[in-house]
Amino acid sequence: MEDLVIRDADVVDGTGADSYRADVVVDGGRIVSIVKEAAAAGCQRPKAVRELDAEGLVLSPGFIDMHAHSDLALLRDPDHGAKAAQGVTLEVLGQDGLSYAPVDDRTLDGVRRSVAGWNGSGDDIDFDWRSVGEYLDRLDRGIAVNAAYLVPQGTVRALVVGWDDREATPAELDRMRQLVAEGLEQGAVGMSSGLTYTPGMYARNAELTELCRVVAAHGGYHCPHHRSYGAGALEAYAEMVELSRQTGCPLHLAHATMNFGVNEGRAPELLALLDDALAAGADLTLDTYPYTAGCTTLVALLPSWASEGGPREILRRLADDGTAERIRHDLETVGSDGCHGVPVDWDTVEISGVGGPGLGEYVGRTVRESAALRGETPWTTARRLLVEDRLAPAILQHVGHEENVRAIMRHRVHTGGSDGILQGAKPHPRAYGTFPRYLGEYVRESGVLSLEECVAHLTGRPAARLRLPDRGLVREGHRADLVLFDPRTVAAGSSYDAPRTPPTGIPYVLIDGRLVIEDGRRTDVLAGRAVRRSPVAG
Repeated sequence: MEDLVIRDADVVDGTGADSYRADVVVDGGRIVSIVKEAAAAGCQRPKAVRELDAEGLVLSPGFIDMHAHSDLALLRDPDHGAKAAQGVTLEVLGQDGLSYAPVDDRTLDGVRRSVAGWNGSGDDIDFDWRSVGEYLDRLDRGIAVNAAYLVPQGTVRALVVGWDDREATPAELDRMRQLVAEGLEQGAVGMSSGLTYTPGMYARNAELTELCRVVAAHGGYHCPHHRSYGAGALEAYAEMVELSRQTGCPLHLAHATMNFGVNEGRAPELLALLDDALAAGADLTLDTYPYTAGCTTLVALLPSWASEGGPREILRRLADDGTAERIRHDLETVGSDGCHGVPVDWDTVEISGVGGPGLGEYVGRTVRESAALRGETPWTTARRLLVEDRLAPAILQHVGHEENVRAIMRHRVHTGGSDGILQGAKPHPRAYGTFPRYLGEYVRESGVLSLEECVAHLTGRPAARLRLPDRGLVREGHRADLVLFDPRTVAAGSSYDAPRTPPTGIPYVLIDGRLVIEDGRRTDVLAGRAVRRSPVAG
Protein backbone atom coordinates (compact mmCIF):
# COMPACT_ATOMS: atom_id res chain seq x y z
CA MET A 1 0.00 0.00 0.00
CA GLU A 2 1.21 3.52 -0.80
CA ASP A 3 2.54 5.86 1.88
CA LEU A 4 0.12 8.78 1.64
CA VAL A 5 -2.95 9.99 -0.21
CA ILE A 6 -3.80 13.70 -0.20
CA ARG A 7 -7.56 13.85 -0.66
CA ASP A 8 -9.71 16.48 -2.36
CA ALA A 9 -6.94 18.99 -2.99
CA ASP A 10 -7.28 21.93 -5.35
CA VAL A 11 -4.18 21.21 -7.41
CA VAL A 12 -2.23 24.13 -8.86
CA ASP A 13 0.40 22.17 -10.71
CA GLY A 14 3.15 24.72 -11.42
CA THR A 15 2.60 25.00 -15.17
CA GLY A 16 0.31 28.03 -15.02
CA ALA A 17 -2.68 25.92 -16.11
CA ASP A 18 -6.06 26.15 -14.37
CA SER A 19 -6.42 24.38 -11.05
CA TYR A 20 -8.28 21.10 -10.71
CA ARG A 21 -9.57 18.92 -7.88
CA ALA A 22 -7.83 15.61 -7.27
CA ASP A 23 -6.55 12.94 -4.93
CA VAL A 24 -2.75 12.79 -5.09
CA VAL A 25 -0.93 9.63 -4.04
CA VAL A 26 2.66 9.70 -2.76
CA ASP A 27 4.93 6.69 -2.32
CA GLY A 28 8.68 6.29 -2.05
CA GLY A 29 9.22 10.03 -2.16
CA ARG A 30 7.42 10.51 -5.48
CA ILE A 31 3.97 11.29 -6.80
CA VAL A 32 2.73 7.93 -8.06
CA SER A 33 -0.80 8.82 -9.17
CA ILE A 34 -3.18 11.75 -9.55
CA VAL A 35 -6.88 10.92 -9.62
CA LYS A 36 -8.84 13.93 -10.83
CA GLU A 37 -12.34 14.63 -9.52
CA ALA A 38 -12.36 11.24 -7.83
CA ALA A 39 -15.24 11.92 -5.43
CA ALA A 40 -17.44 13.65 -7.99
CA ALA A 41 -16.96 10.87 -10.54
CA GLY A 42 -17.86 8.20 -8.00
CA CYS A 43 -14.85 6.12 -9.01
CA GLN A 44 -12.71 3.92 -6.82
CA ARG A 45 -10.66 6.24 -4.61
CA PRO A 46 -7.01 5.49 -3.94
CA LYS A 47 -6.00 4.17 -0.55
CA ALA A 48 -2.79 4.57 1.42
CA VAL A 49 -1.26 3.97 4.84
CA ARG A 50 -2.07 7.57 5.72
CA GLU A 51 -4.73 9.96 4.45
CA LEU A 52 -4.51 13.73 4.57
CA ASP A 53 -7.74 15.72 4.12
CA ALA A 54 -6.97 18.71 1.87
CA GLU A 55 -10.51 20.07 1.61
CA GLY A 56 -10.26 23.84 1.06
CA LEU A 57 -6.49 23.73 0.54
CA VAL A 58 -4.37 24.28 -2.53
CA LEU A 59 -1.76 21.62 -3.32
CA SER A 60 1.21 23.00 -5.24
CA PRO A 61 4.81 22.03 -5.85
CA GLY A 62 7.23 23.12 -3.15
CA PHE A 63 8.50 26.65 -3.57
CA ILE A 64 12.01 27.16 -4.95
CA ASP A 65 13.98 30.05 -3.47
CA MET A 66 16.20 31.11 -6.37
CA HIS A 67 18.32 33.43 -4.24
CA ALA A 68 19.11 32.32 -0.69
CA HIS A 69 21.87 33.03 1.80
CA SER A 70 21.42 29.93 3.96
CA ASP A 71 24.91 28.58 3.22
CA LEU A 72 25.74 28.18 6.92
CA ALA A 73 22.24 28.44 8.39
CA LEU A 74 21.34 25.03 6.94
CA LEU A 75 24.26 23.54 8.87
CA ARG A 76 23.83 25.34 12.18
CA ASP A 77 20.03 25.22 12.44
CA PRO A 78 18.44 21.83 11.72
CA ASP A 79 14.97 23.33 12.19
CA HIS A 80 15.43 26.06 9.54
CA GLY A 81 11.85 27.11 10.14
CA ALA A 82 12.42 30.44 8.41
CA LYS A 83 12.23 28.69 5.06
CA ALA A 84 10.42 25.42 5.76
CA ALA A 85 7.42 27.23 7.23
CA GLN A 86 7.09 29.28 4.03
CA GLY A 87 6.75 26.16 1.90
CA VAL A 88 10.28 26.40 0.54
CA THR A 89 11.55 22.94 -0.41
CA LEU A 90 14.68 24.00 -2.36
CA GLU A 91 17.09 26.90 -1.93
CA VAL A 92 19.83 28.04 -4.32
CA LEU A 93 22.99 28.95 -2.36
CA GLY A 94 26.39 30.37 -3.32
CA GLN A 95 24.93 33.71 -4.31
CA ASP A 96 26.43 37.09 -5.19
CA GLY A 97 29.84 35.64 -5.97
CA LEU A 98 30.76 34.90 -2.35
CA SER A 99 30.43 31.65 -0.43
CA TYR A 100 32.53 28.98 1.25
CA ALA A 101 33.66 26.70 -1.60
CA PRO A 102 36.03 26.39 -3.26
CA VAL A 103 38.51 27.67 -0.68
CA ASP A 104 41.80 26.68 0.87
CA ASP A 105 43.23 27.22 4.34
CA ARG A 106 44.74 30.52 3.22
CA THR A 107 41.59 32.14 1.82
CA LEU A 108 38.86 30.78 4.08
CA ASP A 109 39.36 33.41 6.78
CA GLY A 110 39.03 36.30 4.32
CA VAL A 111 35.87 34.84 2.80
CA ARG A 112 34.35 34.33 6.24
CA ARG A 113 35.08 37.94 7.20
CA SER A 114 33.72 39.33 3.94
CA VAL A 115 30.29 37.70 4.35
CA ALA A 116 29.96 37.72 8.14
CA GLY A 117 27.06 40.14 7.77
CA TRP A 118 25.22 37.57 5.65
CA ASN A 119 26.01 34.34 7.46
CA GLY A 120 27.65 35.16 10.77
CA SER A 121 31.29 34.63 11.64
CA GLY A 122 31.09 30.88 11.25
CA ASP A 123 32.81 30.29 14.57
CA ASP A 124 30.15 27.70 15.35
CA ILE A 125 30.76 25.77 12.11
CA ASP A 126 33.29 23.00 11.47
CA PHE A 127 34.58 23.94 8.02
CA ASP A 128 35.51 20.38 7.15
CA TRP A 129 35.24 20.97 3.39
CA ARG A 130 37.25 22.89 0.83
CA SER A 131 35.83 21.95 -2.58
CA VAL A 132 32.32 22.40 -3.97
CA GLY A 133 31.80 18.64 -3.97
CA GLU A 134 32.83 18.36 -0.33
CA TYR A 135 30.41 21.13 0.64
CA LEU A 136 27.56 19.36 -1.17
CA ASP A 137 28.54 16.12 0.57
CA ARG A 138 28.28 17.96 3.89
CA LEU A 139 24.73 19.03 3.00
CA ASP A 140 23.91 15.42 2.17
CA ARG A 141 24.30 14.45 5.80
CA GLY A 142 20.80 15.85 6.34
CA ILE A 143 19.34 19.35 6.14
CA ALA A 144 15.89 20.84 6.59
CA VAL A 145 15.25 21.66 2.91
CA ASN A 146 16.98 20.79 -0.35
CA ALA A 147 19.79 23.00 -1.60
CA ALA A 148 21.51 23.68 -4.91
CA TYR A 149 24.78 25.59 -5.23
CA LEU A 150 26.33 28.16 -7.55
CA VAL A 151 30.12 28.38 -7.91
CA PRO A 152 30.87 31.86 -6.49
CA GLN A 153 33.10 33.78 -8.91
CA GLY A 154 34.41 36.17 -6.25
CA THR A 155 35.49 33.28 -4.04
CA VAL A 156 37.23 31.67 -7.02
CA ARG A 157 39.02 34.95 -7.73
CA ALA A 158 40.09 35.29 -4.09
CA LEU A 159 41.53 31.78 -4.21
CA VAL A 160 43.52 32.37 -7.40
CA VAL A 161 44.19 36.12 -7.72
CA GLY A 162 43.60 37.38 -4.19
CA TRP A 163 41.77 40.56 -3.22
CA ASP A 164 43.67 42.97 -5.47
CA ASP A 165 42.17 45.15 -8.19
CA ARG A 166 44.09 43.89 -11.20
CA GLU A 167 43.65 41.76 -14.28
CA ALA A 168 44.24 38.06 -13.91
CA THR A 169 47.31 36.67 -15.64
CA PRO A 170 46.79 34.00 -18.32
CA ALA A 171 47.89 31.31 -15.87
CA GLU A 172 45.49 32.62 -13.21
CA LEU A 173 42.64 32.72 -15.71
CA ASP A 174 43.35 29.10 -16.64
CA ARG A 175 43.23 28.15 -12.97
CA MET A 176 39.92 29.97 -12.47
CA ARG A 177 38.46 28.21 -15.49
CA GLN A 178 39.56 24.91 -13.99
CA LEU A 179 38.00 25.68 -10.59
CA VAL A 180 34.68 26.71 -12.14
CA ALA A 181 34.65 23.57 -14.29
CA GLU A 182 35.45 21.38 -11.28
CA GLY A 183 32.66 22.96 -9.25
CA LEU A 184 30.16 22.31 -12.02
CA GLU A 185 31.38 18.75 -12.50
CA GLN A 186 30.97 18.22 -8.75
CA GLY A 187 27.31 19.26 -8.93
CA ALA A 188 26.97 23.07 -8.92
CA VAL A 189 24.11 24.33 -11.09
CA GLY A 190 25.92 27.40 -12.37
CA MET A 191 28.09 30.36 -11.36
CA SER A 192 27.21 33.49 -9.44
CA SER A 193 29.08 36.77 -9.50
CA GLY A 194 28.94 39.78 -7.22
CA LEU A 195 30.05 42.73 -9.31
CA THR A 196 29.62 45.33 -6.56
CA TYR A 197 31.39 43.12 -3.99
CA THR A 198 35.11 42.57 -3.62
CA PRO A 199 36.95 40.80 -5.09
CA GLY A 200 34.41 39.80 -7.76
CA MET A 201 33.96 43.42 -8.83
CA TYR A 202 37.59 43.50 -10.00
CA ALA A 203 36.90 41.03 -12.80
CA ARG A 204 36.98 42.64 -16.23
CA ASN A 205 34.56 41.58 -18.92
CA ALA A 206 37.18 39.46 -20.65
CA GLU A 207 37.57 37.41 -17.47
CA LEU A 208 33.83 37.00 -17.01
CA THR A 209 33.53 36.01 -20.67
CA GLU A 210 35.99 33.15 -20.27
CA LEU A 211 34.33 31.87 -17.11
CA CYS A 212 30.83 32.07 -18.61
CA ARG A 213 31.99 30.00 -21.56
CA VAL A 214 32.99 27.28 -19.11
CA VAL A 215 29.59 27.50 -17.41
CA ALA A 216 27.79 27.25 -20.75
CA ALA A 217 29.84 24.22 -21.80
CA HIS A 218 28.76 22.42 -18.63
CA GLY A 219 25.05 23.21 -18.97
CA GLY A 220 24.92 25.72 -16.12
CA TYR A 221 23.76 29.33 -15.92
CA HIS A 222 25.27 32.64 -14.84
CA CYS A 223 23.59 34.46 -11.96
CA PRO A 224 25.11 37.94 -11.63
CA HIS A 225 24.62 40.57 -9.01
CA HIS A 226 25.56 43.05 -11.69
CA ARG A 227 27.56 46.25 -11.45
CA SER A 228 24.79 48.67 -10.45
CA TYR A 229 21.20 48.71 -9.26
CA GLY A 230 21.21 52.51 -9.03
CA ALA A 231 22.90 55.00 -11.35
CA GLY A 232 23.74 53.09 -14.51
CA ALA A 233 21.43 50.18 -13.65
CA LEU A 234 20.11 49.78 -17.20
CA GLU A 235 23.64 49.80 -18.59
CA ALA A 236 24.63 47.16 -16.03
CA TYR A 237 21.70 44.94 -17.04
CA ALA A 238 22.58 45.43 -20.70
CA GLU A 239 26.18 44.42 -19.99
CA MET A 240 25.03 41.10 -18.55
CA VAL A 241 22.62 40.47 -21.43
CA GLU A 242 25.43 41.10 -23.91
CA LEU A 243 27.77 38.82 -21.96
CA SER A 244 25.17 36.06 -22.22
CA ARG A 245 24.77 36.65 -25.96
CA GLN A 246 28.51 36.52 -26.61
CA THR A 247 29.15 33.39 -24.57
CA GLY A 248 25.95 31.43 -25.11
CA CYS A 249 25.64 31.15 -21.32
CA PRO A 250 22.07 31.20 -19.95
CA LEU A 251 21.47 34.24 -17.77
CA HIS A 252 19.53 34.54 -14.51
CA LEU A 253 19.43 38.10 -13.15
CA ALA A 254 19.70 38.12 -9.36
CA HIS A 255 17.22 40.23 -7.34
CA ALA A 256 16.32 42.19 -10.47
CA THR A 257 15.29 45.55 -9.08
CA MET A 258 15.41 49.21 -10.13
CA ASN A 259 16.28 51.05 -6.94
CA PHE A 260 17.17 54.54 -5.70
CA GLY A 261 15.51 57.79 -6.73
CA VAL A 262 17.18 57.82 -10.13
CA ASN A 263 15.18 54.72 -11.13
CA GLU A 264 11.71 55.53 -9.83
CA GLY A 265 9.16 54.43 -12.41
CA ARG A 266 11.78 53.01 -14.79
CA ALA A 267 10.90 49.29 -14.59
CA PRO A 268 9.29 49.41 -18.07
CA GLU A 269 12.67 50.36 -19.53
CA LEU A 270 14.27 47.29 -17.96
CA LEU A 271 11.46 45.05 -19.16
CA ALA A 272 11.74 46.42 -22.69
CA LEU A 273 15.46 45.58 -22.64
CA LEU A 274 14.69 42.04 -21.54
CA ASP A 275 11.87 41.61 -24.06
CA ASP A 276 14.18 42.66 -26.88
CA ALA A 277 16.78 40.13 -25.72
CA LEU A 278 14.19 37.36 -25.44
CA ALA A 279 12.87 38.14 -28.92
CA ALA A 280 16.43 37.77 -30.20
CA GLY A 281 16.66 34.29 -28.65
CA ALA A 282 18.21 34.97 -25.24
CA ASP A 283 17.93 32.26 -22.55
CA LEU A 284 17.02 34.62 -19.74
CA THR A 285 15.26 34.53 -16.37
CA LEU A 286 15.28 36.68 -13.24
CA ASP A 287 14.22 36.64 -9.60
CA THR A 288 12.83 39.25 -7.24
CA TYR A 289 11.62 39.55 -3.66
CA PRO A 290 8.25 41.29 -3.01
CA TYR A 291 9.55 44.16 -0.89
CA THR A 292 10.94 47.63 -1.54
CA ALA A 293 13.88 47.60 0.90
CA GLY A 294 17.19 46.01 0.02
CA CYS A 295 19.57 44.26 2.39
CA THR A 296 23.34 43.93 2.35
CA THR A 297 26.35 44.69 4.55
CA LEU A 298 27.49 48.13 5.62
CA VAL A 299 30.99 47.51 4.28
CA ALA A 300 29.54 46.78 0.83
CA LEU A 301 28.71 50.48 0.44
CA LEU A 302 32.39 51.46 0.42
CA PRO A 303 34.14 52.34 -2.85
CA SER A 304 35.96 49.45 -4.47
CA TRP A 305 39.38 51.07 -4.06
CA ALA A 306 38.83 51.09 -0.28
CA SER A 307 38.12 47.35 -0.31
CA GLU A 308 41.11 46.29 -2.40
CA GLY A 309 43.26 43.77 -0.58
CA GLY A 310 40.47 42.31 1.51
CA PRO A 311 39.12 42.78 5.04
CA ARG A 312 42.44 43.56 6.75
CA GLU A 313 43.22 46.33 4.26
CA ILE A 314 39.73 47.80 4.64
CA LEU A 315 40.20 48.05 8.40
CA ARG A 316 43.64 49.59 7.93
CA ARG A 317 42.22 52.28 5.64
CA LEU A 318 39.33 53.03 7.99
CA ALA A 319 41.82 53.53 10.83
CA ASP A 320 43.69 56.20 8.88
CA ASP A 321 41.98 59.61 9.13
CA GLY A 322 43.10 60.88 5.73
CA THR A 323 42.01 57.73 3.91
CA ALA A 324 38.76 57.61 5.83
CA GLU A 325 37.99 61.14 4.68
CA ARG A 326 38.50 60.07 1.04
CA ILE A 327 36.06 57.20 1.63
CA ARG A 328 33.51 59.62 3.12
CA HIS A 329 33.83 61.96 0.14
CA ASP A 330 33.25 59.12 -2.32
CA LEU A 331 30.27 57.84 -0.33
CA GLU A 332 28.51 61.11 0.43
CA THR A 333 29.46 63.38 -2.48
CA VAL A 334 30.54 61.36 -5.51
CA GLY A 335 28.49 58.20 -5.12
CA SER A 336 30.66 55.12 -4.65
CA ASP A 337 30.46 52.07 -6.87
CA GLY A 338 29.67 50.07 -3.72
CA CYS A 339 26.56 52.24 -3.29
CA HIS A 340 25.62 51.80 -6.96
CA GLY A 341 26.92 55.19 -8.06
CA VAL A 342 24.45 57.11 -5.88
CA PRO A 343 25.56 59.38 -3.00
CA VAL A 344 24.55 57.61 0.17
CA ASP A 345 21.48 58.84 2.04
CA TRP A 346 22.12 57.85 5.64
CA ASP A 347 18.39 58.19 6.38
CA THR A 348 17.79 55.09 4.23
CA VAL A 349 20.51 52.93 5.81
CA GLU A 350 19.15 50.99 8.81
CA ILE A 351 21.42 48.72 10.84
CA SER A 352 19.76 45.29 10.96
CA GLY A 353 22.44 43.21 12.63
CA VAL A 354 25.82 43.36 14.34
CA GLY A 355 28.35 40.76 15.36
CA GLY A 356 29.54 42.26 18.63
CA PRO A 357 27.31 41.67 21.68
CA GLY A 358 27.86 45.22 22.97
CA LEU A 359 26.67 46.98 19.81
CA GLY A 360 22.96 46.20 19.93
CA GLU A 361 22.02 49.86 20.44
CA TYR A 362 22.62 50.46 16.72
CA VAL A 363 20.16 47.82 15.55
CA GLY A 364 16.82 49.11 14.29
CA ARG A 365 18.07 52.65 13.84
CA THR A 366 19.27 54.40 10.73
CA VAL A 367 22.86 55.54 10.69
CA ARG A 368 21.68 59.14 10.85
CA GLU A 369 19.49 58.43 13.90
CA SER A 370 22.39 56.79 15.76
CA ALA A 371 24.66 59.67 14.81
CA ALA A 372 22.18 62.24 16.14
CA LEU A 373 21.99 60.43 19.47
CA ARG A 374 25.77 60.58 19.68
CA GLY A 375 26.05 64.17 18.49
CA GLU A 376 28.31 63.26 15.58
CA THR A 377 28.20 62.99 11.80
CA PRO A 378 26.70 59.92 10.15
CA TRP A 379 30.04 58.95 8.61
CA THR A 380 31.72 59.09 12.02
CA THR A 381 29.11 56.67 13.33
CA ALA A 382 29.33 54.37 10.33
CA ARG A 383 33.13 54.34 10.46
CA ARG A 384 33.20 53.55 14.18
CA LEU A 385 30.70 50.74 13.77
CA LEU A 386 32.61 49.16 10.90
CA VAL A 387 35.85 49.18 12.89
CA GLU A 388 34.41 48.06 16.24
CA ASP A 389 32.36 45.27 14.65
CA ARG A 390 35.16 44.15 12.32
CA LEU A 391 33.07 44.81 9.17
CA ALA A 392 30.21 42.57 10.36
CA PRO A 393 27.19 44.97 10.40
CA ALA A 394 24.27 44.15 8.13
CA ILE A 395 21.92 46.81 6.84
CA LEU A 396 18.51 47.38 5.33
CA GLN A 397 18.54 49.98 2.56
CA HIS A 398 15.16 51.62 2.01
CA VAL A 399 15.62 52.63 -1.61
CA GLY A 400 13.00 50.68 -3.60
CA HIS A 401 9.78 51.60 -5.41
CA GLU A 402 6.54 49.62 -5.22
CA GLU A 403 5.54 50.28 -8.82
CA ASN A 404 8.85 48.83 -10.01
CA VAL A 405 8.43 45.78 -7.77
CA ARG A 406 4.97 45.06 -9.17
CA ALA A 407 5.89 45.62 -12.80
CA ILE A 408 8.90 43.29 -12.69
CA MET A 409 7.10 40.46 -10.86
CA ARG A 410 4.51 40.30 -13.66
CA HIS A 411 7.11 39.46 -16.31
CA ARG A 412 6.89 36.05 -17.95
CA VAL A 413 10.47 35.04 -17.02
CA HIS A 414 10.17 36.13 -13.39
CA THR A 415 10.84 33.74 -10.49
CA GLY A 416 10.81 34.21 -6.73
CA GLY A 417 13.92 34.66 -4.61
CA SER A 418 14.02 35.82 -1.01
CA ASP A 419 17.62 37.07 -0.90
CA GLY A 420 17.01 36.16 2.72
CA ILE A 421 19.72 37.01 5.24
CA LEU A 422 18.93 35.22 8.47
CA GLN A 423 21.57 36.91 10.62
CA GLY A 424 21.09 39.88 12.88
CA ALA A 425 18.72 40.99 15.58
CA LYS A 426 16.39 42.64 13.06
CA PRO A 427 16.78 40.95 9.67
CA HIS A 428 14.85 41.82 6.54
CA PRO A 429 11.35 40.29 6.73
CA ARG A 430 11.84 38.75 3.28
CA ALA A 431 13.89 35.97 4.90
CA TYR A 432 10.76 34.78 6.73
CA GLY A 433 7.95 36.02 4.50
CA THR A 434 8.74 36.16 0.78
CA PHE A 435 6.66 33.24 -0.49
CA PRO A 436 3.50 33.66 1.61
CA ARG A 437 3.68 37.40 0.84
CA TYR A 438 3.53 36.66 -2.88
CA LEU A 439 0.44 34.51 -2.33
CA GLY A 440 -1.29 36.73 0.22
CA GLU A 441 -0.45 40.28 -0.82
CA TYR A 442 0.11 40.02 -4.55
CA VAL A 443 -2.40 37.27 -5.42
CA ARG A 444 -5.30 37.50 -2.97
CA GLU A 445 -5.16 41.13 -1.84
CA SER A 446 -3.80 43.07 -4.81
CA GLY A 447 -4.49 40.74 -7.73
CA VAL A 448 -1.16 41.54 -9.35
CA LEU A 449 -0.80 37.85 -10.28
CA SER A 450 -3.35 35.06 -10.60
CA LEU A 451 -2.88 32.13 -8.25
CA GLU A 452 -1.90 29.75 -11.04
CA GLU A 453 0.53 32.23 -12.56
CA CYS A 454 2.15 33.04 -9.22
CA VAL A 455 2.66 29.37 -8.34
CA ALA A 456 4.32 28.83 -11.73
CA HIS A 457 6.69 31.72 -10.93
CA LEU A 458 7.64 30.03 -7.64
CA THR A 459 7.86 26.40 -8.79
CA GLY A 460 7.79 25.20 -12.39
CA ARG A 461 9.71 28.09 -13.88
CA PRO A 462 12.65 27.98 -11.43
CA ALA A 463 12.84 24.19 -11.74
CA ALA A 464 13.18 24.60 -15.50
CA ARG A 465 15.99 27.14 -15.04
CA LEU A 466 17.76 24.71 -12.71
CA ARG A 467 17.29 21.90 -15.25
CA LEU A 468 15.55 19.67 -12.71
CA PRO A 469 13.34 17.39 -14.80
CA ASP A 470 11.50 15.77 -11.89
CA ARG A 471 10.82 18.78 -9.65
CA GLY A 472 8.70 21.90 -9.75
CA LEU A 473 5.43 20.34 -10.98
CA VAL A 474 2.61 18.26 -9.51
CA ARG A 475 2.99 15.42 -11.97
CA GLU A 476 3.15 11.65 -11.77
CA GLY A 477 6.73 10.46 -11.36
CA HIS A 478 7.93 13.77 -9.94
CA ARG A 479 9.52 14.23 -6.53
CA ALA A 480 6.94 14.70 -3.81
CA ASP A 481 8.18 18.13 -2.74
CA LEU A 482 4.77 19.66 -2.06
CA VAL A 483 2.99 22.46 -0.21
CA LEU A 484 -0.58 22.64 1.03
CA PHE A 485 -1.81 26.17 1.76
CA ASP A 486 -5.09 27.92 2.39
CA PRO A 487 -5.55 30.58 -0.32
CA ARG A 488 -7.96 32.50 1.94
CA THR A 489 -5.52 32.96 4.82
CA VAL A 490 -1.97 32.47 3.55
CA ALA A 491 0.09 35.52 4.47
CA ALA A 492 3.49 36.62 5.65
CA GLY A 493 3.57 37.18 9.37
CA SER A 494 6.94 38.87 9.21
CA SER A 495 7.25 42.65 9.06
CA TYR A 496 10.02 45.20 9.39
CA ASP A 497 9.13 45.59 13.07
CA ALA A 498 8.73 41.85 13.75
CA PRO A 499 10.78 40.13 11.04
CA ARG A 500 10.84 36.62 12.51
CA THR A 501 7.08 36.17 12.85
CA PRO A 502 6.09 32.94 11.06
CA PRO A 503 3.59 32.91 8.19
CA THR A 504 -0.02 31.80 8.38
CA GLY A 505 -2.07 29.52 6.17
CA ILE A 506 0.59 26.90 5.31
CA PRO A 507 -0.33 23.79 7.33
CA TYR A 508 1.61 21.12 5.41
CA VAL A 509 4.96 20.95 3.61
CA LEU A 510 6.44 17.72 2.25
CA ILE A 511 9.97 17.09 1.07
CA ASP A 512 10.66 13.78 -0.62
CA GLY A 513 7.20 12.67 0.51
CA ARG A 514 7.92 13.32 4.19
CA LEU A 515 6.15 15.94 6.27
CA VAL A 516 8.51 18.67 7.42
CA ILE A 517 5.60 20.96 8.38
CA GLU A 518 2.53 19.27 9.87
CA ASP A 519 -0.47 21.17 11.22
CA GLY A 520 1.59 24.32 10.85
CA ARG A 521 4.42 23.09 13.05
CA ARG A 522 7.94 22.01 12.20
CA THR A 523 8.56 18.27 12.57
CA ASP A 524 11.99 16.80 13.28
CA VAL A 525 12.34 15.43 9.73
CA LEU A 526 15.55 16.34 7.88
CA ALA A 527 14.59 15.31 4.36
CA GLY A 528 16.69 17.84 2.48
CA ARG A 529 19.79 16.99 0.49
CA ALA A 530 22.10 18.63 -2.04
CA VAL A 531 20.48 18.84 -5.46
CA ARG A 532 23.18 18.48 -8.08
CA ARG A 533 23.26 19.73 -11.66
CA SER A 534 21.75 17.40 -14.24
CA PRO A 535 24.31 16.18 -16.82
CA VAL A 536 24.37 17.94 -20.18
CA ALA A 537 22.18 16.06 -22.66
CA GLY A 538 24.10 14.30 -25.45
